[in-house]
Parts: sequence; C-alpha cells; structure tokens
Amino acid sequence: MKYQAFGLSVIAAAAFAATPVVSSAQTQAASTTQANDLPQTDKAFVQAASQSSSTEIDTAKLATNQSQDKDVKNFAHHMMMDHTKLTVQLKMAAPHGVTVPKDNSDETVISALKPLRGKEFDAMYIKKVGLEGHQQAVEAFQKEAQEGQNADLKKAAQKALPTIQEHLKMAQQLAAKKGIQ
Repeated sequence: MKYQAFGLSVIAAAAFAATPVVSSAQTQAASTTQANDLPQTDKAFVQAASQSSSTEIDTAKLATNQSQDKDVKNFAHHMMMDHTKLTVQLKMAAPHGVTVPKDNSDETVISALKPLRGKEFDAMYIKKVGLEGHQQAVEAFQKEAQEGQNADLKKAAQKALPTIQEHLKMAQQLAAKKGIQ
C-alpha cells in the first residue's frame, strides 16, 4: 500500500466541550498562525492543515489502543504514516519565517474519543475523523489550491489534494463496510 496523503480533521461532537486548558492551547496555536506574515487565506490554510495532521496523528494513536477492529486499525495506521510525512511537507512549503504550529490537535475531537472503546470508538472515529474531517480537509485544500496567494503553500495544497480525496474515499468505504453513516 502506498502511503501518501493529507487530511484535515477538525470536527468534534457538539456535546464534548474543550476544557479551558485545551482552549488555551488551541488559542496559542491559532495565535502562532495569525502572527505569520501571510495573506489571510494562507494563514487559514496553515492553521487548518497543521491542525488536521496533528489531529489525525493523535487520533490514530488512540485507535491503535482503543479499537479492536483490524480495518479501523489499518486505516488509522495509514493516516498516521501519511500525516507524519505531510507535516514535514507543510513545514518545508512554509516560507522562511513562517511558523507552523506544533501539537495543534483539535482537542474536542481527542476528548470525545478518549473515553470510548471498541465499536463505540470505531463509530465515532470513522464518522468524525474519517468522514467529516476529510470532507472538511478536501474543502480547505481546494480553497488553498484555488485561492492561495503564497506559491509554495498553494503548490503544496495542489499536490496533497488527490491524497486527501483518496483518504475521504477510504473513509467512505470503511464506513460503508462497518454500517456507519
């Protein structure tokens, strides 16, 4: 299986709110992004892409411990490998002096998944990270690919877009196989 990709996971269950400490961490990452000397479209992309990869990696780690389903674990492993590579690619595409936030996971997603195990975990992971997260990722990368003003970031988005679309397709296939909508 060829590892390539980039996905955004930024959706969480509305019932799960981040703690004040988490909100502070997300605010800090957003502040880091806003301090970058980039047009707003590119700033939004850097924030969304870094949050996506960080969330994908962290939730994939949860899946390896909290899922008992080999298909879910395989999907998670694929996401972890791809997003680790793409984090490096985003950092390399960022212009000199632009800081890509680290440890920028969407803590509402992490908090929603942490207490879950087995099939309950699988359903939430597939729905929120696999389906909703990748749909938003496709939209964010399409926007940067079309409207981005920084040539390197725009090129990185264009290059990653087919992989993100493939991630969404994989998530849709996994959801169909597991009966998750």
